[in-house]
Amino acid sequence: MKTLKDLLIYSEGNLYGYPRNINVGIRGIAYDSRNVAPGYLFVCIRGEHHDGHDYILEAASKGAVAVVIDKETDVPDTLGVVRVSNSRKALGDIARAFYDDPSSSMFCVGVTGTKGKTTTTYLIKSILDKAEMPCGIIGTLGCISQDTTLMTKHTTPESSDVQAFLAKMQRSGDVAVAMEVSSHAIKLQRIRGTNFDAKIFTNIGHDHLDFHGSFSDYLATKASFFSTPCTQSPGEGDCGRAGISIINADDPCSDFILSKINTEALTYGIHNTSSHITAKELRSHGRGTSFVAYTPNGSFPVILNLKGVFNVYNALASIGCGLAAGLNQDTIAAGLQSLKKVPGRFELIDEGQPFSVIVDYAHTPDSLKSVLTEARHLGSGNLIVVFGCGGDRDKSKRPVMGEIAASLADLVIITSDNPRTENPYEISKEIEEGILYRQLPQLGYKIIIDRNSAIKHAIFSARKNDVLVIAGKGHETYQIFNDGTIHFDDREASKRLLREYMNNV
Repeated sequence: MKTLKDLLIYSEGNLYGYPRNINVGIRGIAYDSRNVAPGYLFVCIRGEHHDGHDYILEAASKGAVAVVIDKETDVPDTLGVVRVSNSRKALGDIARAFYDDPSSSMFCVGVTGTKGKTTTTYLIKSILDKAEMPCGIIGTLGCISQDTTLMTKHTTPESSDVQAFLAKMQRSGDVAVAMEVSSHAIKLQRIRGTNFDAKIFTNIGHDHLDFHGSFSDYLATKASFFSTPCTQSPGEGDCGRAGISIINADDPCSDFILSKINTEALTYGIHNTSSHITAKELRSHGRGTSFVAYTPNGSFPVILNLKGVFNVYNALASIGCGLAAGLNQDTIAAGLQSLKKVPGRFELIDEGQPFSVIVDYAHTPDSLKSVLTEARHLGSGNLIVVFGCGGDRDKSKRPVMGEIAASLADLVIITSDNPRTENPYEISKEIEEGILYRQLPQLGYKIIIDRNSAIKHAIFSARKNDVLVIAGKGHETYQIFNDGTIHFDDREASKRLLREYMNNV
């Protein structure tokens, strides 16, 4: 069993003062007092709504033997104490030591950006799996190893949960991991303790301003992921893993990101012809896309079972990762082609109807614009979109998304997303402001608060060769309201309502 002293090996520079009962044995780590068990270390972190320092007595009553604190607070004499300057940093350092530094012996890829993170991690996994480098995933769709899938509350879990799952991946045979790295995770130290061999920047757009307060802070946070050195081991001048940064050179903010990196850079793009990795001869076919990839190691054809220019960008980023892993072109191309779909990402729903239905997670202005632009090419008829905006989140994007929908679609149906504590009708009215700012769509717009009814109206309004996009929730299987959470899956609802439609035509 590791002692409290053993767990402080990576905390140099964060320790403040002297710990008490430093040789106490530690059986586990918890940052939520509800998860404390006998023999545990309780790390007091401060969240948006709760401060762990207020739960020390509860943790002690459940058997905690030591606590980590980063402010003056009363602690029972029975507990070991470590005082640090930042408990969130300490949580990552301590978890890294407790789980024997799992990322140090894995090929770790971190993917950050406003959109494209999930698909890019799935493409990377497909490539590395094809190369016989079994790869796990940590991200929006959960933590996925060779033998386990665990759903998570956040895109990037807390640092101790990340370290625990990396250790679990190792035990199940994974030698690599592709991890979505959110801006919240960067700012809140959730990736602390993880060594990254490759860091990918997909793009940046309008999102999370409720958390960051400004776009400049959002951008600076993303950039800090690339300026932060790889995790160092005690006594080492550097970690011995130089790493590589893979940057989308077509993004307007790429120069700023590139100015902050402290590793070798590999750029990719479609329009920036000076990029190290580019795509030419793009073609859409059936349910997929093909192109020729040009890389520092030569060119090769790529066939994707995914549609959209945005997925070409995701593929280029993944090619960069494959090159960083030392893989050959044939393996990379085979890996890209092996991925059939990503749940809730431009997912086609087919029940034999004479029009196209797409479910997509698009919940930001840029992602909605990309999806609607691509969807327009799928049919010769009208483009219909059903979408809403989440409650208790960035309000400024609501009219922007309304304006985008009005400018690109022929019929817009505003509905409820995850309203949380907000009134869904008030959210819809804020989206409507953006629609009214533009010339109204050809077929107008409607507000239908009940999401099932909104989807049904859209399906029964569609005609042959039309395209219907149901945006905002993608893979999610729930809706969050002020009085609770209900089961709701856009894909399930679409299939059920399409079968009803087909039975009535």
